[in-house]
Amino acid sequence: MCKGPSFGIRVAFMSLLFFFRRIAVLMGVAALAACAGDKTVGSSPNVTSVVGDALPMPKSSDLVAASRPYLVGPFDKLRIEVFGVEDLQRDVQIDASGQLSFPLIGTVEAAGLTPNQLAALVDSRLRGRFVRDPQVTVNLVETISQTVTVDGQVNEPGIYPVVGRFTLMRAIATASGTSEYAKLDDVIIFRDVDGRTYAGLYNLGAIRRGNYEDPEVFANDIVIVGDSPQRRMFEDVLAASPLLTTPLIILFR
Repeated sequence: MCKGPSFGIRVAFMSLLFFFRRIAVLMGVAALAACAGDKTVGSSPNVTSVVGDALPMPKSSDLVAASRPYLVGPFDKLRIEVFGVEDLQRDVQIDASGQLSFPLIGTVEAAGLTPNQLAALVDSRLRGRFVRDPQVTVNLVETISQTVTVDGQVNEPGIYPVVGRFTLMRAIATASGTSEYAKLDDVIIFRDVDGRTYAGLYNLGAIRRGNYEDPEVFANDIVIVGDSPQRRMFEDVLAASPLLTTPLIILFR
């Protein structure tokens, strides 16, 4: 049976295709070898690699997390103590207007102050008139005003206190991490600023790879992970602007 010229053409084509595939494989191996010596990590200019096989030892200053001042707010519970005066040691709760009531000095405007500032204010009210040399300390017992809401595809959705410097990754870790079906490229932070609502769209996988920095989270923020009704508003936007190298910030007018 004559196979004809078309059979020879097919054989030649298959041989040529096999040759190009081998070339592609070799080029891929070479590219990987070249990347092994590349010091670029992710796409953030602040992220670089260093030579070595172990992490450096932290300094003492590195072991103290950067802190953000805690500000007293409505319904927070505080422990106020005046050293050596047992009757002036008690737990107090800030009322809805941001005030507290304390023996001898009456009503104190506490909202917006740090614990140290509040201690200094109570000290000034007591000093001389009621206590010769008051030594006042104010400690946080429970915060209700300084909280962040973490919802969506996390293991333990809820409202969590914001104490110190808080970031998106820490907020999700506080909620016991993402759930099995969470979409790491599907995270939103809602924030109200000066009467306007902003939404920041983030990719957790990109943050973990160092493509951009882990954003800070502030009191009253709402973090949504994974599929949610709010997320569906951004389908068209995300289709045109993926979050692999930078977050996306949207202002609702």
